[in-house]
Amino acid sequence: MPQQPISTSTISHNRPAPGDPALRINVGCCTNPTIGWLNFDNSPTVLLSKCPGLMRILLALRLVTQQQSQFAKVVREQGIKWSNAARNIPLPDNTVEVVYASHVFEHLDPTREVIGFLSEARRVLVSGGVLRLVVPDLRRRAQHYLETGNADEFIASLNMAMGRTRGFLAITRHLLVGFRDHCWMYDAPSLCRLLEGEGFDDARELQPGQTTIREPGTLDLRERENDSVYVEARLK
Repeated sequence: MPQQPISTSTISHNRPAPGDPALRINVGCCTNPTIGWLNFDNSPTVLLSKCPGLMRILLALRLVTQQQSQFAKVVREQGIKWSNAARNIPLPDNTVEVVYASHVFEHLDPTREVIGFLSEARRVLVSGGVLRLVVPDLRRRAQHYLETGNADEFIASLNMAMGRTRGFLAITRHLLVGFRDHCWMYDAPSLCRLLEGEGFDDARELQPGQTTIREPGTLDLRERENDSVYVEARLK
């Protein structure tokens, strides 16, 4: 029987029991790690954070921004680990209860990386485990375009790759920071179809604050709610 969503008015904010063998992971957490979970990000800043002196030099040379320098501090303080989840989530098979990714999926190449990410999620999840994805809502943007007729604003709102990086500093900064443009966009139905086509079950859209996750604890169930669509599915 499909699990019924839980609203923020009824969820428990306790962390998983200490003896719980299943892990919960936040993939692509950036500056918003989930306390009590394992947090991963593929930003080169995660690797550079291990060398604070180098980060200070890169900041002085304007090869990284102040924001990236602050992110490196968060990485060190919160124990964020580096992982390219489209290739490998560094955990054993069938050990994860929840895989969460917010505003990550749209950055993945739909012809290669999306399939790799979902394959890794299936591998690490236990049977019945939950995949929760939060992505920018294409439908909301399209509706706004139809209301305003502003095509330039619509295209800009998609944050797709535009133009080529030029200049030594810009190219070097791009190599240090990584690719951050969107590769694809989704609405709830398209994301649900994709997940069910890739081996997940009961894919559904949820409202901000809702989840089927057992005791989600400190997970932000309203992360970027003015810009997002929320979808959860379970491993068959």
